[in-house]
Amino acid sequence: MTATRPPTSAAAPTTIASSALPPRVRRLLQNLFDHIAPDFVSALNGMLVEFEQQLFKQAEQARSNHMQTQIFVDLRSLQKNRVDLVPQYMFALESELAAIRSTRGRGEQAPARLDFQTMTLVEDAVMDQEIVLREVARRHEQRGNAQILMLGQRMGVIAGQPAYEAETLPLGPYRLCQLLKEAAACLELSIDAQLVLYRSFDHKVMLNYTEWANTVNQFLAREGILPGLVYMPRRARNLEIVRPPRDEAGGGARPMTGWQGQPAGSHWATLTPEQLHAVAGALTGGNWSGDALPQAATSAPTSADAATAADAPKETAGSFEVLQKLLAIRRGGLQADALAQAGDIASLGGQAGDGAAMTRDGGVGAQPASMGDGGGLPQAQGGTGGAAAMPSTTGGSATRDAAPRRLLPTPDVLDTLRMLQSAPLPARTPDQPRRTVADLQQTMLAEVRAKHGPGATLASADSDTFELLDLLYNEIEREVQHDAPAADMLVRLQVPVVQAALRDRNFFLRPQHPARDLLNTVAESGATWLGDDDVDPHLVQRLHKAVETVVETYEGDEAVFEDANRDVQQHLQAAARKAELAERRQIEAARGKDRLEVAKQRAADTIESAMADAKPQKFVQALLSQAWADVLTLTQLRNGESSTEWADQLQTTLEIVAATTSAQPADPALATKIEKSLVQVGYHEDEAAAISRRLSSAEEDETTSRTELTARLKARARLGGQGEVKKKPVQPRTPQEQECYDYLRTLPFGTWFEFTRNQQGDVQRQRLSWFSPVTGNALFVNQRGQRVGEHSLDTLAHLMAKGQAQVVTEDRGRLIDRAWNATLSALRSLTGRGGEPAGDIA
Repeated sequence: MTATRPPTSAAAPTTIASSALPPRVRRLLQNLFDHIAPDFVSALNGMLVEFEQQLFKQAEQARSNHMQTQIFVDLRSLQKNRVDLVPQYMFALESELAAIRSTRGRGEQAPARLDFQTMTLVEDAVMDQEIVLREVARRHEQRGNAQILMLGQRMGVIAGQPAYEAETLPLGPYRLCQLLKEAAACLELSIDAQLVLYRSFDHKVMLNYTEWANTVNQFLAREGILPGLVYMPRRARNLEIVRPPRDEAGGGARPMTGWQGQPAGSHWATLTPEQLHAVAGALTGGNWSGDALPQAATSAPTSADAATAADAPKETAGSFEVLQKLLAIRRGGLQADALAQAGDIASLGGQAGDGAAMTRDGGVGAQPASMGDGGGLPQAQGGTGGAAAMPSTTGGSATRDAAPRRLLPTPDVLDTLRMLQSAPLPARTPDQPRRTVADLQQTMLAEVRAKHGPGATLASADSDTFELLDLLYNEIEREVQHDAPAADMLVRLQVPVVQAALRDRNFFLRPQHPARDLLNTVAESGATWLGDDDVDPHLVQRLHKAVETVVETYEGDEAVFEDANRDVQQHLQAAARKAELAERRQIEAARGKDRLEVAKQRAADTIESAMADAKPQKFVQALLSQAWADVLTLTQLRNGESSTEWADQLQTTLEIVAATTSAQPADPALATKIEKSLVQVGYHEDEAAAISRRLSSAEEDETTSRTELTARLKARARLGGQGEVKKKPVQPRTPQEQECYDYLRTLPFGTWFEFTRNQQGDVQRQRLSWFSPVTGNALFVNQRGQRVGEHSLDTLAHLMAKGQAQVVTEDRGRLIDRAWNATLSALRSLTGRGGEPAGDIA
């Protein structure tokens, strides 16, 4: 090793051998360093090899000559100085261990003396550097939490101090990353190259940090440092689980924290026969058994239905049969309402001896009057559509009875749909509605009847599939912006999705289905909860390409949907990584702003406490609360409350109050001290001198008038005052707001919220990236990680209590899951309407 040792403070030992430590501690640390040094040297050399390869790879893929030239400059600098990195790092690591019992042995370094005349804002590149290093350390801290806790206890014993925290542990991930940053200065690399070096350090040196920390713990245990120490995680018992307000009965679903495109569990709801019986029993006041269901819901299957059911597993057929029964009950209710509005209740009562006969005439049991011919679907889509559906059961019955019925096999239906799949969408004006699944069914039936005669009709299973998809599509369209590109892409996907559902009844039953996943991705790209800044034009292009690929190539293979969705998901995952990086920048900025707010509050409290016994003049109080408060704020931010600098400023504050409330002569030393502190904050020398004269004596200053000094103070910006919003006083919380407030403090960072934007009920999703448990400030970002607003937890609790903000839970996170749940809820609610007229007639 030819490298020289880096310059260090004279008070800090540079080697373990030269440190003023007890002999046993010095021998232990020397043995520990000799034990870990070979591992570090080998890993660091491997890191340099990978780093060089990464630079060569980037040079080959550079998008411009300028970038390639810069990379080659970094490569030459690396080849010139690479021999210095490993010795520099090992020197710094040994110095870290040697200073374990010094005053700054907790991983803190003496702050360098700053030249306040040349202070500048932090550049984005430097912030990126800190973010990457902190993220690497944080990730390994989470992975090796148990080993780091035990290592902190053992290193605390060696240092003769309390246990180390992860951020200050000499051999912890934070300090190891910081040592790399300091040692890498010898390489003279650009910021971009340094970021690549840090990633190589993560892959090569920190890869097995948890296992390495375990070997260090074992070594220290063999040396007699807490040999019996074991890690036992604390298991709290009988913890009260805080659930979302007004959602106690929902089982406390977990908040959704993932970005769009990140893997998320599906919450696709399914129904069982027992659930159908429970619904039916609640509607009729009794219990339904499988044999006692309405005859329309248990009608004998046709030959086509039997052939379709024979191909499906028994459990699948049973679950799909539940959906068919719900549709049958729904149709009976719609038709009964239509007859009631048409004044035909009396004739219906004469025709039906009981409720089951009525359902048989107008429901699934009589296919020509229902979905078997597709005649009733367009009108049976709401509370008023049933009235328009009934003329098909009366006026057109003779025509249908004259034509012989012919049930279409499912393969014939699929052949017709394949022909329609390649056809372009019909042109429409902006004010015309888009094609629905019901329209698609009518078009398909028209094509079929032109070939096979007017009596051609769908089997009940195929007809029910069309109807379920139409209901699902209607719910999806409710949550998609009308003018979004996704709306047209959803129409384009109708034919392939219908084919997939006809080929596999599991489309409505499987927790995951490739066609549904692509449908969900397309729908969420134009969801109503997206703001104007959330739309990703590159994603829209990818989705358009994926949809066209499916339309052109799908012939029954689910892999077509999977491949198309995979390409889109890769883009979404890349966008999620960019959003995470942008979010981390916003979080760092919000944390800095929060620390500034805490420091300003601490400074105000300190000044108020100093003036508790004696109150200076009003003008002096104003100078203290403005100019001197900036001094205290900056001192606490830079040095902390445990530093000697903070203690000196506290003493100076007390001296100012004493000097301005007594008849003592002016103290030149106090005035000099005040003036120096004000200059460091950024005050001009003339202003600082005038303020110091006022704060160091109770006598009037004849050099500068109060009016002139007041005008100067009002004209200058205060420390951290740019963009500061004056907070409103916090009002007492109501019991409901307190419940919401307590729940908010338990939420994990990254929870998604939906905020109501207007009186029409439109919502927008925002992500709770971070909140301060001290000040209650909460940061919100959008889908791209861009800051969209800040709220206090009190304001957020108030909005939740009023219903203007709500947490997005995982079971309602995916748009298609929400649409399907709404479809099932509509079916269950409409079954009640189907039972009421029948009961009245009976």
